[in-house]
Amino acid sequence: MHLYDDERIDYIIENELRIIQSPTVFSFSLDAVLLARFAWVPIKRGKIIDLCTGNGIIPLLLSRRSQVPIDAVEIQDRLYDMGTRSVDLNDLNDQLTLHHGDIRDLPAGLLKESYDAVTCNPPYFQSKRNEQRNLNEHLTIARHEVMCTLEDVIQSCSRLAKQGGKVSLVHRPERLLDIVTLMRKYRVEPKRMQLVYPKDGKEANTLLIEGIKDGKPDLKVLPPFIVYQKDNTYSDEMRNVYEEL
Repeated sequence: MHLYDDERIDYIIENELRIIQSPTVFSFSLDAVLLARFAWVPIKRGKIIDLCTGNGIIPLLLSRRSQVPIDAVEIQDRLYDMGTRSVDLNDLNDQLTLHHGDIRDLPAGLLKESYDAVTCNPPYFQSKRNEQRNLNEHLTIARHEVMCTLEDVIQSCSRLAKQGGKVSLVHRPERLLDIVTLMRKYRVEPKRMQLVYPKDGKEANTLLIEGIKDGKPDLKVLPPFIVYQKDNTYSDEMRNVYEEL
């Protein structure tokens, strides 16, 4: 397995899944793990797609929960390359297929309204002036709405989800109203959401939300999810996430 000088191989789940990462290009965050645990996925029949996949962390994790084919889309050459090598590393080519392309102009072979589940961990920050972005181009594109906006993301999710299919996103709580507004604009009815808190007593810093294509209004708000205990060790909830994946 070829690695660039700035790359390393990390274990994701004990010694069962491995992923290629780079501190100068991309390393996945806890948000991806939380989304992979939160999202509904079909188990034996259907199809899944992950948008803005980065190095493929979410499809890799979802392969632990589902046996169906999983597609993924990434626009950055280097991240796409890292992801494809991670799929090879885990012998998952029969289930996972990464596509190099723009979610606004979907790569050939990705059929509209054909996916039972769509997931996405999109760029969180609205595009700012150049001096306010990360100096690293890879990180800038991953974190800021440079190559796609929130509206692009939700529109693409809706285009890919079949009627009754589920769309799951992880984002920041301050974008909740924007997300709900855009979901409804593109026929994805919010059905389930959960706020994630770094510690008990702190403000929420992560939002998990799932909607159904052409679903009926009926939003359920799940109990708060706490990541760390007071002693900075993982909470029981967070440890259970890794046990469930």
